[in-house]
Amino acid sequence: MAEDPNAPTGSQPNGATPTGGTGPHGGPGEESGGRGRCDYCRLPVPSDPVVAERDGHRYTYCCVACREAADDGEKVFTQFHGCRRVPTGVAPLDESLPQGIPRNSFVLLTDLAGTRTEAIQAELVWRALQRGEPAAFVSFLEPPMSVVQEFVTLDWNVLPYLESGQLQIVDCFTYRLENRERMYERLNDWNAFLSETAADATTQVRDPTELGELHNRIDDVLEDRGMEDQGVVVVDSLTEFGSLVQPVQAYDFLKDVRAEVCKSRFVPIYAGATVTGEDRQFPHDLNYMVDGIVELNLDEELVEGSLMKQIRVRKMNGVLTLPKWTLYEYTAGEGIVTIKLHEGPPDRQGEDESPQQDGDGQQPGGAGGDAAGAFGQGPPAGESAEAGSVDDSPGGGSDGGQTASETTE
Repeated sequence: MAEDPNAPTGSQPNGATPTGGTGPHGGPGEESGGRGRCDYCRLPVPSDPVVAERDGHRYTYCCVACREAADDGEKVFTQFHGCRRVPTGVAPLDESLPQGIPRNSFVLLTDLAGTRTEAIQAELVWRALQRGEPAAFVSFLEPPMSVVQEFVTLDWNVLPYLESGQLQIVDCFTYRLENRERMYERLNDWNAFLSETAADATTQVRDPTELGELHNRIDDVLEDRGMEDQGVVVVDSLTEFGSLVQPVQAYDFLKDVRAEVCKSRFVPIYAGATVTGEDRQFPHDLNYMVDGIVELNLDEELVEGSLMKQIRVRKMNGVLTLPKWTLYEYTAGEGIVTIKLHEGPPDRQGEDESPQQDGDGQQPGGAGGDAAGAFGQGPPAGESAEAGSVDDSPGGGSDGGQTASETTE
């Protein structure tokens, strides 16, 4: 019988909270529409309940199936959980998704060159590892040592997770090398160490163009790590994958993986892709199939002379979504840092005082002159400030000039 893995241990059916009680695990004492919750599944009872008497207690169920499951099983669900959801751990994504993402989601990360998609992918994996969940990284663009180096560059030590097997790498890159021994001979001591450390946690795909083999290798990794209703899978580039096979084969493969990983195992997939309006190649029309879309953009009009990185959740099925643009940058140790854009002249008050730090230890002022520092949340080019994404500076003047200061959200 299925049981919420994050809930306390289920009790015997005759130990469930009877109707009218206020049990510690959210039983029918929690009213919903005046009928309470089912004593088995903990979902709200929408109509007349199905009643059962047991050991002098009266229990109510939402349907006959729940009553029979309670009679036949040894445990009941100990909390209401609806559709299983999980936070991403990436600050601007969680801000736009206050309810988290459903665990059965296939999420597309659409990017442009310079948006540091690889850092966002690394943080999605890192936050999952910190939650104690397993993670699989499917790499088409980099060898395993370069995947590990991306984490190291951000000051995130994944070596213990590679050693324990909590982090697995599916290597779809090394097949390109005709002489692998020559590559290893050219490595310096540090890269050779990273390569050796990642070796035991790496599954090599002999030929990624053989989609059956690719599918089997991914499935084997998830099966070995017990990735069911836990963990994440990150694919670094669907664009590169689409260059290996025919578009029809690529689309069919992704549909199969979405069905077997996301919908059957309840393991979310985050897949990067470069999608432009001019390029009608794969995967330009995946929008209808995926469950979520995260857009990464560069804007050159918000601050003169600068390309500002922006991120927005365009859609996420099944949960509340706040689709607003947020400006960001990456810094070692902290990961993604969201920043705010202020209108008007800089606030000169207290400029001789030492800059204050926010709650995360980041200094709100950047280095340099009046417009120094990084920049933050604001609307994309062409949107009005009335959308509420740009903060009005208390010292804002009528000249409409923009200056910026960095804060960590």
